[in-house]
Amino acid sequence: MSIDATDPPGVQVCSLKRDTPQSVPADSPYTVVRFPFGSAESTDRFSMHQVNQPDGYVVTDWDSDDRSGLIWPSTAGWGVLYAMVQWEAGNYGELRDQFVRDPLGLTPAPHDTTATEHRPPSPGMQCWTKHWGVFVDPAVPLAVRVTHDDGVARNIVLAEFKLVVHRAA
Repeated sequence: MSIDATDPPGVQVCSLKRDTPQSVPADSPYTVVRFPFGSAESTDRFSMHQVNQPDGYVVTDWDSDDRSGLIWPSTAGWGVLYAMVQWEAGNYGELRDQFVRDPLGLTPAPHDTTATEHRPPSPGMQCWTKHWGVFVDPAVPLAVRVTHDDGVARNIVLAEFKLVVHRAA
């Protein structure tokens, strides 16, 4: 990873929020959490979450296209990832989540996962937050993925995904 000396130092932020349900299939492989574009609760001053993606792909339906779950870092640097997910109540034995670099196989080094956690359920609604630091690169998109082991599809009812990139001075 290299940092371009012409880029300004400082912090660049992308903050996404989903407040509509997203169904996650029963006992499925990891599912990318998808986020709307331009929502009032989201912040994307540095164009890290756009309909027109950096590789030329255009997202036409954010709610069904896993590409809407991608954050493309605006610059190289030290990134801190944050996620918050709330699941509906269910008959879970375990909930799983992870951050992933290139979850859709768009680069030569896809599916690079980190901060994978397996969580036992608590009574009622399932709510969690997490954060993790990684080096980021503008050519490698990031996502948060989730799954569960309930016998029926379950909904995520609220989710947030954030990237804060710290640039070198």
